[in-house]
Amino acid sequence: MHHEHHNQESTLYTCPMHPEIKQESPGLCPECGMNLVSTDAGDAHHEHGGMISKKNGNSTNIFKMKFWVSFILSIPVVVYSDVVQKFVGYHAWVFPGSSYIQIILSSIIFFYGGWLFVASAYRELKARLPGMMTLIALAISVAYSYSVVITFLGKTGTLYWELSTLITVMLLGHWIEMRAVSGAQSALKELSKLLPDTAEVMRDGAVVRIPLAELQKGDMVLVKPGGRIPADGVIQEGVSEVNESIVTGESKPVSKKQGDAVIAGTTNGDGALTVRVTKIGEETFLAGVMRLVAEAQSSKSRIQIFSDRAAYYLTLVAIGAGGGTLVTWLVFADPAFAINRMVAVLVIACPHALGLAIPLVASISTTKAARNGLLVKQRLALEAARNIDVVLFDKTGTLTRGAFGVDAVLQEASHNNEEILRYAAAVNMQSEHPLAKAIVDYATQKGITLPGVKNVQRIPGKGVRAEVGHKEIVVGSVALAKEQGVKLSDALTAQVTTYAQQGKTINMVMQDGVVLGAIACADVIREESREAVATLRAMGIKTAMVTGDAEDVARWVAGELNIDEYFANVFPEQKSEKVKFLQSKGQKVAMVGDGVNDAPALTEADLGIAIGAGTNVAIESAGIILVRNDPRDIAKVIHLSQLTYVKMIQNLWWAAGYNIVAIPLAAGVLAPWGILFTPAIGAVFMSLSTVIVAANAVLLRNQKI
Repeated sequence: MHHEHHNQESTLYTCPMHPEIKQESPGLCPECGMNLVSTDAGDAHHEHGGMISKKNGNSTNIFKMKFWVSFILSIPVVVYSDVVQKFVGYHAWVFPGSSYIQIILSSIIFFYGGWLFVASAYRELKARLPGMMTLIALAISVAYSYSVVITFLGKTGTLYWELSTLITVMLLGHWIEMRAVSGAQSALKELSKLLPDTAEVMRDGAVVRIPLAELQKGDMVLVKPGGRIPADGVIQEGVSEVNESIVTGESKPVSKKQGDAVIAGTTNGDGALTVRVTKIGEETFLAGVMRLVAEAQSSKSRIQIFSDRAAYYLTLVAIGAGGGTLVTWLVFADPAFAINRMVAVLVIACPHALGLAIPLVASISTTKAARNGLLVKQRLALEAARNIDVVLFDKTGTLTRGAFGVDAVLQEASHNNEEILRYAAAVNMQSEHPLAKAIVDYATQKGITLPGVKNVQRIPGKGVRAEVGHKEIVVGSVALAKEQGVKLSDALTAQVTTYAQQGKTINMVMQDGVVLGAIACADVIREESREAVATLRAMGIKTAMVTGDAEDVARWVAGELNIDEYFANVFPEQKSEKVKFLQSKGQKVAMVGDGVNDAPALTEADLGIAIGAGTNVAIESAGIILVRNDPRDIAKVIHLSQLTYVKMIQNLWWAAGYNIVAIPLAAGVLAPWGILFTPAIGAVFMSLSTVIVAANAVLLRNQKI
């Protein structure tokens, strides 16, 4: 195994379909009858996915085998049924012992095919969670016991054929359900497949292929073109493009070079890479995502809690309705008919579909989110997203890049932008100052060739002076220009004043005491931010911004992005107060920040979203983590929340709503008109409803967010 397991005392077993069910011993899920799997399975390796798939496959095969055996044995039971013989108008072959065919074969069907339901019902009752298995077990136990007693009393009116067909149909229904929902519960299994089984590492000067379990921090791993990266690390050698769609949901490959970080499970492009391993096993990003997916799927939303409560009460209603049906028909009909009606009620009211309605949708939505770079830490957070009224953005690093960039080049008459940039970038080439780097990067992007410089001198706090050829170039603040005594035209003065009022930093560019122009630098607004705010506005959601910057800067950014409301001069510890202020107006607030100094505000908000978290999946203050630093993903979160809610409501209505019609029909309200639901037909309807719920949930997978 790739991971060490915990000791036996701490091992818990859970159902892949119902992760909220946990017990200390292996067995079958009391809700659906699936094999329980150990929660100690490795998080990020094939054994984990393999075990889940194996267990699910075993469970499916169990129902498949029991169904076929029961189906074959039920044929003679039906053939020798008095009711069927009378209805079809034939006489079954009589031979010595033929009168015992029904009881013998029905007993085999009951104990071989039906005992699974009885055993699961026992666990339900032991856990004080009566549900689907309780109803099925009660139905088949009553039908079997009644028929056996009637047989030994030498009377007619047994329910053997109803019992046999009911168990057979229930087994068929479970088999189909297992196949129908297998794709919906494969989140962890799919993630576990992303890692390769082995890795090629440099050991003692030679390349050695080793199992992933033997990989160590500091190992130098060779990743061939097209191969999967086996562990989180840093590129030491090579240039390539890496498909990081499992991290960001963006299928476009990302360029990687020496010094760049790579993530386990991502796919290398055409270049060969040498990667130094920095994280292994539980520390990797993929393992963290798997933990989040598991936690999110095991956590319950409000609608899940409502569904569970509804399933519990539906069970009680079914038992009550079944008992009432039995008593009522005992007055008007024979015991066999009364018991038949009661069994039909118990079967058709089974809350199986209700139990699956929410977990299936939640499982798919959580996986869908993870594959789009949206990591859901709390199910309640995803549920809350659909009700958000206002999104409060932290400015720096969220709406803006958090780094200076050239916003505009202002020129005096007779001087052009290229000339201004050439001189400004040349004298700042050797500087590490953020403003200097912004100017140099901008000039480089423009393809401007920089001349050589000499005698570079720093002017502390004001700028820089250097010689370019035989010219003296000075680049610095407006205050430095005034000190130099240079004159600005009225047009340039007006432009400089306007940009300064917007909170932008002005760098004057001077040559031999004459102003060539100026360069305005600012924290660059992300182009994605404009689209993000516009999308939210189109969805009817307001936007707000909080920043520690001055009023002028905040007003300019808010105006540029068309943000509804902004808060300036706010210290980090005061951001949560702004969240409370918006909430005081009756608004549901989503706070979007970097998850570090925004932690109190993220916690205070109705929905905390940490943006640009990259591989940091351990942020505690946020309910949802966005891997990419892209504010457009906020709308995706809200849209996914809306889609998920709609699917959940659809499933709830289908799972519970059909009982409004089905239970009275099963009870026999239309019996005077010859319309009856046999237990087997009830089982078909119940199973069909579950399959429909599962299929409807799977449709979410193909919807675009």
